[in-house]
Amino acid sequence: METTQRQTYLDWLRILSILGVLFFHSAMPFVAEDGWHIKNHETSNLMMESNHFLHLFRMPLLFFISGTVSYYMMQRRSTLSFIGLRFRRLFIPLLVGMFIIVPPQIYMERLANGYKGSFLDFYPSTFSFQPYPKGNFSWHHLWFIAYLFIYDLIFAPLFAWMISPKSDGFKQKLSVLATGKWVYLLMLPGILWFTFTSWDLPETNDLIHDGSYFVYWLFFLLAGFICILQPKLMDSLERNRRFALTIGFLSLMTWEVMRWNGVEPLHANWPFQNIAFSYAFTALRPIIAWGWVLALVGYGKHYFNRSHKVLGYLNQAVYPFYILHQTVIVLVAYYIVQVQNESILSKYIYTVGITFFVTVLIYHLLIRPYNLTRFLFGMKPKDKPEALSGNMVTELKPQPVLSV
Repeated sequence: METTQRQTYLDWLRILSILGVLFFHSAMPFVAEDGWHIKNHETSNLMMESNHFLHLFRMPLLFFISGTVSYYMMQRRSTLSFIGLRFRRLFIPLLVGMFIIVPPQIYMERLANGYKGSFLDFYPSTFSFQPYPKGNFSWHHLWFIAYLFIYDLIFAPLFAWMISPKSDGFKQKLSVLATGKWVYLLMLPGILWFTFTSWDLPETNDLIHDGSYFVYWLFFLLAGFICILQPKLMDSLERNRRFALTIGFLSLMTWEVMRWNGVEPLHANWPFQNIAFSYAFTALRPIIAWGWVLALVGYGKHYFNRSHKVLGYLNQAVYPFYILHQTVIVLVAYYIVQVQNESILSKYIYTVGITFFVTVLIYHLLIRPYNLTRFLFGMKPKDKPEALSGNMVTELKPQPVLSV
């Protein structure tokens, strides 16, 4: 049985995920401890905690949904056709981002650190191709697009086989996981990988030194592809959504209580000498991520699997919005953090509000109406029916479906 009809709950989840990214990145100038491109003089530990919570599952959820998008984009396409489509929807916007969208972020950061030249003086340094932070060449928040393109490039042959009749036996075996709560075995490879590699390979998002997380994110994408490939698995996630939420909640509470009481590895209050306990503590992070992601998918399928007249517009907007939003945040935050006698909360609310207002209008007025800008931002030409949305969104033939 193939999943070929529109799964609107995945559209809604993707839109909510990108909205979450807006709130997450808007908070970065104000969170304590975590370094960022622009920082407020005063920072908040509590805002840092909320961002840490969001960070546990925001990108895993996006990669899971991207896996379902890859499934839909493979429909009735050859491996080469799929790669060509992903090149247009992912690689072209990535290049546009690295040479047009990201440089203003780096420039504002340099200004905040004492650089005195104009943007015209600064911009040629982009073409020295010296990686950030030493140089001024980077993909910054667009690392997600780069990783997704590489995943699809590598796994295109496997995806093509999985959706073909040749894999019918494999798909039938997958249905075994839909019984009881066996579907949660999909969590296991990612949990084990993260637990035993993340200490030595912390997250960098630079691909070259990001071995642990590069594979960790991949497990979520593959899980999304597998779950939409065998619809019974999605049905199982819906049935067991309360169980997944319980896993996510209890593991989160355990992790937070231990952290807030200083009971964590390398801390003076850590009472365990056996390395196994340190690994068990580390495993809580991916368990939290998987629990919340699978719970959100299950609850989304149960409550959000319905269309709305605004969904088509939002589906088109969400990908360009993602590409643009952080640059707008950095530009806005550069000036907002200089404002005196304003609370962190008021600065944060203003950052979110202005970023949303400016980003939506850039999309609506300057990207959406023109085929050239639509192409540069990974959207379909205007004269063709929109099958979902841009890159974070997908096209499905003959019926419109998701996007990535």
